[in-house]
Amino acid sequence: MDPANPASFNHRYEFLSTGRRYHFVDQLPANYDPATTKTLLCIHGFPDLWYGWRYQIKPWVELGYRVVVPDKLGYGGTDQPEDAIHYTPKRITDDIAALLDILQIPKAVIVGHDWGCFMASRFSLWHPDRLLALVLLSVPFVPPPREYISLEQMVERFPNWGYQLYFREKSTNAEIERNLHKFFKLIYRLRRPTSSSPLTKWTLPGGLKEVLNSSTVHKDTGILTPKEFDYYVSQFDKRMNGPLNYYRTTQLRYKEESEGKLLPVPRSDLPVLLIVGKDDPTANQGALEVTKKLIPQAQIELINGVGHWVMVESKEFINESIPKFLRNALGEGVHTKL
Repeated sequence: MDPANPASFNHRYEFLSTGRRYHFVDQLPANYDPATTKTLLCIHGFPDLWYGWRYQIKPWVELGYRVVVPDKLGYGGTDQPEDAIHYTPKRITDDIAALLDILQIPKAVIVGHDWGCFMASRFSLWHPDRLLALVLLSVPFVPPPREYISLEQMVERFPNWGYQLYFREKSTNAEIERNLHKFFKLIYRLRRPTSSSPLTKWTLPGGLKEVLNSSTVHKDTGILTPKEFDYYVSQFDKRMNGPLNYYRTTQLRYKEESEGKLLPVPRSDLPVLLIVGKDDPTANQGALEVTKKLIPQAQIELINGVGHWVMVESKEFINESIPKFLRNALGEGVHTKL
């Protein structure tokens, strides 16, 4: 389980009862016992892969956990249906439940980051009896909306979400694919740009398209090593439609949740941990307050000097804090090195 070598992990492919074929990494601890070993199922965000958890898998397995890390639908080795209707939270969470079924895991600790965070929280609403605990990284809990709010309305309220208007358009697939190196260097850059940099406005409406079509290029690969960067680019070459389809589900998500029978919030006895980098603009104070109000039992931890990619930027903290939380919340007797 070498983070520098994707092939060193235990890769599996399975056809699920939902009809989809999923790729996932499945690592068992040395003392694995299906009756007692806790499973951590980790869901990545955008634009990421199972590989986003490369620094967590081995440390958690060495602590005695089974770690299962899928490529979400549309990513990597998992099926990549063309239409956005396949990428709604209900369908994705049904896939996760079906993956647990095929692995014969009744309940698991569900861990999510970014879009994976949203799917993890929705899993706790659609499949509440399948969780031992819920861990959210970088994105606070967002409850099902009471009324439909269009993406345009959301961008009016939060202009920094303007890039989502660009992601929504089908023509964006090819435009990003033509500029993959520039796109990934922007997303995984090491430092936030200075106020004088043109990159300060890339999240605003029209900003990302302008950056991709400009001559501005990052020379380094940011928080990724050159080898990691090359792996990411190879996995997204001509494959942006699936990942971007999640941004094309705004109305589909509302219809699904307004007509469905899901919980409004995670069940009150579910242990919940939210970890946020203080320099991550995705998680503002207002969003944290919403999580505190709707999930009173949630434990919230903020990491100084860390942005959005907490699993890489603060891997030691993530590797240690989540097992510590689980030991306290679940009363575990897992042997640790902490």
